[in-house]
Amino acid sequence: MSAPTSARAPSADELQADCRRCAALCCVVPAFSRGADFALTKPAGTACPHLGADDRCGIHPVLRDRGFPGCVVYDCFGAGQHVTQHVWPGLDRRDAAQLHQVAVVFPVVRALQELRWLVRAARGLDLPADLADELAVVDAQLARRVRGGVEELRDEPVGAVRAQVNALLTRAAAHARRGVARPRDLRGADLAGAALGGADLRGAVLRGAVLLGADLRRADLRLADLTGADTRGAQLAGADLRGALFLTRAQLEAAQGDAATRLDGSASRPAHWAAR
Repeated sequence: MSAPTSARAPSADELQADCRRCAALCCVVPAFSRGADFALTKPAGTACPHLGADDRCGIHPVLRDRGFPGCVVYDCFGAGQHVTQHVWPGLDRRDAAQLHQVAVVFPVVRALQELRWLVRAARGLDLPADLADELAVVDAQLARRVRGGVEELRDEPVGAVRAQVNALLTRAAAHARRGVARPRDLRGADLAGAALGGADLRGAVLRGAVLLGADLRRADLRLADLTGADTRGAQLAGADLRGALFLTRAQLEAAQGDAATRLDGSASRPAHWAAR
């Protein structure tokens, strides 16, 4: 079975999730395991029991209270509506044959969309002309890749593409923090529960670091590279995140902050953060 493809490139706002234009793919395609992030176990390819016939979550306003913080922090970077509207217009997620192919394509589109978001973030930095040009080329390449049909997307070498993009992001981050003296290299570090309150982490490389439940209250994280860092339960009250590199909405949603947490003007303060 084949599916139609779209010739239209996703616009910048389509790098943000728009659940109104999706078929609730994030509630159907992934598997959930009961634990701290989800209150139940759900096999891949089956609808969450809280998903209604209108493709809307029946407990969305109280997801955290009902034990589903993993749903709140999830971000598809617009992959859901892109698959629903452009890769497979007319998608019926109740059609097992269609859903099988969508389950293969959706994670690929999400990965490409996330890479596009990161590249856009890097392009917003003050970079040397040659690096800015390389990022522009990769941005255009990613846009073409995500416009592929089912067969093309299924064969995408996501690992190789991610490696190419990460190399550019690393260079961009290094240039952005060039004025920081001896930034700490903590890439991939297991800092779960670490006592880092008030720590000077300005310009620190925290790519892929595990910050699960870490105490980062009042820490200086300006210009820190947070690409892929696990911030679930991290305490960010009073922390300074201005200029933090590649900090996503999902990372902020996963953490605990307050009114004193300093963010860039473009960042939205999560609703569950303490008001004082």
